[in-house]
Amino acid sequence: MNETTSLRAMQEWMQSALIAPHQVRPQDVAERLKPSNRLSAAERLGIYQSSYIARLCACLAEQFPASRHALGPQLFDQFARLYLSEVPSDSYTLHELGRRFPSYLQETRPDGDASEAEQEAWVNFMIDLATYERSLFVLFDAPGHEGKPWPTPETPDAALVLQPCFTLGAFRFPVAQYYHDVTAESDPYIPPIEPSYVAIARHDYLTASFPISHMHHAFLAEVQSTQSIDMALRAVANRLNAPLSEVRKVWTDDLRERWINNHFFVARNI
Repeated sequence: MNETTSLRAMQEWMQSALIAPHQVRPQDVAERLKPSNRLSAAERLGIYQSSYIARLCACLAEQFPASRHALGPQLFDQFARLYLSEVPSDSYTLHELGRRFPSYLQETRPDGDASEAEQEAWVNFMIDLATYERSLFVLFDAPGHEGKPWPTPETPDAALVLQPCFTLGAFRFPVAQYYHDVTAESDPYIPPIEPSYVAIARHDYLTASFPISHMHHAFLAEVQSTQSIDMALRAVANRLNAPLSEVRKVWTDDLRERWINNHFFVARNI
């Protein structure tokens, strides 16, 4: 069986023709597809190409609704089509379709050769927003702690570790607020530069974002790294050049119960 008639070769060619229609040679279409009574082979293929790309664009819009709002539907669709053409899907599942979208925006930014101080603020905003949206999307289906007992304020520090469906975000703009304004069907403007930090956790299959301070972010990052509340407190005290007793008091009096109730932590056996 020659290449043009083997099933595997035909499947690979068809996939390539759908993902990158501009690379399809007319003679290849004529060799592999037959015309109908009303349409040529190229016209028949064009129907599938258009519907395939349109479906993938719609999936990206579902995964990045705030990015679509910020860019506007037409411009977002242009970005999506370029992304799908230059970074075609490498997974069998649509869940992974937007995995490389934030990095694609970073790598193809029009001011990529400029210094950080000279880069366009709106581009930084779009990259941060897409990164935040991707984090939310990943946590939506990630393995979590649903159906299992959660710690209480009585759980000792030594038993507390961050739950599996938890992540941190550090951004140059308040992208979490922008995202939630969009999903609340508001019509927000692109905000000015303002560093923001968030903790994102899922509980009972509902994902929530919690604004936190820079130092809270540093503390939780230490907990992620060390899997130890005590070691994280010591690291923060060293960073602040503050007495460990004062740092521990802030944790105990202001943060501990609130973050346990917000389901940041699970309990391990000790």
